[in-house]
Amino acid sequence: MFVCHGNICRSPMAEFVFKSMVDKYGAADDFYICSAATSSEEIGNPVYPPALYELGRNGIAVDKDKRAMRVTRDDYQEYDMIIVMEQYNIRNLSGVAGFDPLNKIWKLLDFVNPDAVEQCAGDDISDPWYHGNFSKTYKEIASGCAGLLKYLGYR
Repeated sequence: MFVCHGNICRSPMAEFVFKSMVDKYGAADDFYICSAATSSEEIGNPVYPPALYELGRNGIAVDKDKRAMRVTRDDYQEYDMIIVMEQYNIRNLSGVAGFDPLNKIWKLLDFVNPDAVEQCAGDDISDPWYHGNFSKTYKEIASGCAGLLKYLGYR
């Protein structure tokens, strides 16, 4: 599960980029990929139009019915990995899921160098909600997702 603050920009971008990548490997049946928010501000809202545009510009298919949802305590138990976009998301997750006793929480950019992965030590994915550069954010997400695939053994 990919997680960001509102689930309308970064985490759905990561969800659809990663779905596209695993589909190209023919491994879609090996994964259940989803995204969620740590806040309730955007719940029920669709993916932000500039994020949709950037995904389409890069040939990434998007589920047009995707709506923002909030991560739950049960999600922590259900998913093997909770992959956040920034340090702030880790703090917010502790209020939703408690601490991380099973070491499931990672930052997406932890995986940019999959041979030297250190959990939650990577950089933050920049938030295009504030800077407006969806292309920059897409490139960071694509890099992190490619590293995640390598980390999971898809070389």
